[in-house]
Amino acid sequence: MTAVHVITGAGPVGSTVALQLAETGQQVRLLTRSGSGPDHPMIDRQRVDVSRPDQLAGAMEGAKVVHHCIHGSAYAARSWRAELPAAERTVLDAAGRAGAVVVFPESLYSYGPVEGPMTEDMPRNATGGKLGVRSDLLAQRAASATATISIAASDFYGPRVLNAHAGERLFPTVLAGKTMRVVGSLDQPHSFTYVPDLAAAMIRAAATPELWNTFLHAPTAPPVTQRELITQVAATAGVPVPRMSALPSWAVKSIGVVSPSTKELVEVSYMFDRPFVVDSTASEARLGLAPTPFDVGLKETVAWWRENGS
Repeated sequence: MTAVHVITGAGPVGSTVALQLAETGQQVRLLTRSGSGPDHPMIDRQRVDVSRPDQLAGAMEGAKVVHHCIHGSAYAARSWRAELPAAERTVLDAAGRAGAVVVFPESLYSYGPVEGPMTEDMPRNATGGKLGVRSDLLAQRAASATATISIAASDFYGPRVLNAHAGERLFPTVLAGKTMRVVGSLDQPHSFTYVPDLAAAMIRAAATPELWNTFLHAPTAPPVTQRELITQVAATAGVPVPRMSALPSWAVKSIGVVSPSTKELVEVSYMFDRPFVVDSTASEARLGLAPTPFDVGLKETVAWWRENGS
């Protein structure tokens, strides 16, 4: 039987992993509740609720790798706590029975606020809210009998990235010449991870058994400030640099008193009002990969937005 790469979720990460695998001739089985995902002859899209063991068991047939790329139904600690641990347990159990390794795209939330760049040897035991959920998920993976790999990325940018600080909030605004408003500070260094680099790291790690049961950082280019990011996007697109303004953390907290969605940003506001830098050099050496240069990633992302609507 041909080995299959199973992917759960067709967001920017799941779709990019699926396409990278498919374009190298690998058989991909993409599982979503809606049957959505990229159209490619090597991608078999199936309607599967991966939180249901009865649906997932058959979908794991022949799997050698599972890339678990689903996210919560809402950006809220309550939703994450209710949905994510149970879904991961179901996937880990099913993958274990199939003899597959499970690869997780991970955030940097479990580090919590730190001094200096984040490195893989730092504690990952943040508590409370969404940060605590991520720490608990890592602990659950470590306790599982199924082999796992967690690869952490910073804020995403790249083709197909929509709901992100460097997604639909930024690129269409800059391309349209409108005022760009950001959360936190315009002038603190911040790491941004190019989603194709995260996908490549997930695929490489899955194919490297000595990297199983480890926590890695996705190859990530040197940090930029939000002001520099906006300026470079404009330069790449050949449009004027827009006016910029920033909503400081204290203002986010005030709005959060009456806005549930903004309240969820308060917990992570530290990421944008002080340096937020990931050091991926150690993981790059272990993976044998390097980050895409920022100018190259921006060129691809601007082209994607122009093709897909800005």
